[in-house]
Amino acid sequence: MAALNLIHCQPDPQKFGLWASRHGVLPSGGDLGYALHAALQAVFGPLAPKPFYYRDARAGLIAYSPHSAEALREASALCAAPELADALGLDAGPRSAGLNIRAFPTQWQAGRVLGFEVRVRPTRRREDVDEKRVRERDAFLVACSQSPEDDDLRREAVYAEWLNEQFQSTGAASLVAARMTRFQLTPVLRRTQAVSGDGTPRQSRSIDGPDAVFSGHLRVEEADAFARLLARGVGRHRAFGFGMLVLKPASIDG
Repeated sequence: MAALNLIHCQPDPQKFGLWASRHGVLPSGGDLGYALHAALQAVFGPLAPKPFYYRDARAGLIAYSPHSAEALREASALCAAPELADALGLDAGPRSAGLNIRAFPTQWQAGRVLGFEVRVRPTRRREDVDEKRVRERDAFLVACSQSPEDDDLRREAVYAEWLNEQFQSTGAASLVAARMTRFQLTPVLRRTQAVSGDGTPRQSRSIDGPDAVFSGHLRVEEADAFARLLARGVGRHRAFGFGMLVLKPASIDG
């Protein structure tokens, strides 16, 4: 498998919030997903890491990248404006240890049980014939519409089933146990696609959707597929703070 690096930095919440507001990438009432996406693009250019995960100010931001530490440091040195580098905590100082990059394992034994945490946006896609486009809908609402008389449907169980489908779709892993530790409906900022040739600028739009954090245990089913899942992330919106599998030693037996 290709190499994989784990990146960590410690954004300053106040400074980063000011930068995001000035650049129009922070939706009212929304999370930092799009703002961090924009910041990583500005800092690393085409080497911008995804998936990434920003838990809180104390934990900071972590991300996976297939690019070398040397290439990532060079990109950040060339591309990151001083104001943004300071807001993201890329340089070592009293409040930040700076940009840290270390090699992450890429070899996994089939059958191994690992602890995990992941933030996901559990949605299902369907084609809207009238508008001739594909829409995303909350996986729980889809389940409710398919079983309108089932009073026992629970959001956590529906999302856990969705998560297990993501693990198993490529044979990478299976869910051993999981619990939803956080849930909210959050608006996320997206830019419309530019229309070629007509000079129309990209517009911002805010989209509400499910935002859930799961922790639990998974079982590696196929080593190479699992390594690819780690590098790719789980589900959609992986460039906006969702889908990064954070691993830790198992606390249960397999």
